[in-house]
Amino acid sequence: MGRPAAHLGFFHDEFVKRRRWLSDSAYGEVVALCQLLPGPASSQVGLTIGFLRGHYRGAFAAWLGFTLPSALIMISFALGLSAWPEAGSGGWIHGLKLFVVAVVAQAVWQMGRTLCPDRPRIAMALLVAVSLLMIGETWMQILALAIAGAVGSVVQLGSSAASEPLQVPLQSRKPALFAVAFAVLLLVSFLPQATGSLGWIAAEMYRAGALVLVLWLCLAVWRVPVWLLAPLSALGGVILLP
Repeated sequence: MGRPAAHLGFFHDEFVKRRRWLSDSAYGEVVALCQLLPGPASSQVGLTIGFLRGHYRGAFAAWLGFTLPSALIMISFALGLSAWPEAGSGGWIHGLKLFVVAVVAQAVWQMGRTLCPDRPRIAMALLVAVSLLMIGETWMQILALAIAGAVGSVVQLGSSAASEPLQVPLQSRKPALFAVAFAVLLLVSFLPQATGSLGWIAAEMYRAGALVLVLWLCLAVWRVPVWLLAPLSALGGVILLP
């Protein structure tokens, strides 16, 4: 309920404040990266937190406990509305929308106090929000991300010295094996498929998901600056999603 913004607020309450698995600064880094990547940010944040806590088993547990139930609920709603279309015209849908507005507003306010603790960050967030409200095109989102990242890098809006750095526990061999499997499946996804077939749909979905992994590799292996990831994501979308 409330889409990624609300989920991120719940994650902050549970994993930062109550369980203290992450510091505010580390959680902010995870959220910033996952917001930049294509796809559902809340699922990516959940998988990342699971990986930081329990490596691959932790990531799988996070997917099993958060992403999979959400997908099953959405599929059930879609099947239910297909079988009973008049149910979507009831007043309960409007009531849920009003409830979601309150949930998202509370989450945005809570996350804003953590991710925008000073005036420069608040000013940048407001300028980006106004720009996207005035021009909602995809290119404007990419431009705003690139400019905000570049400005933050120039004025050195870093965390305080006392903040806890984000530590990613990577093993030496498994990432290489996963990278080989990823490359092989990516090549297979470009094989000709009948439009609309299950193979065609699977290939399209895999290329879309592959873009996420490409950006992770750019950040973790080649140390690409964060402000360059937005243009790279656009370029990757053109290459991988023709």
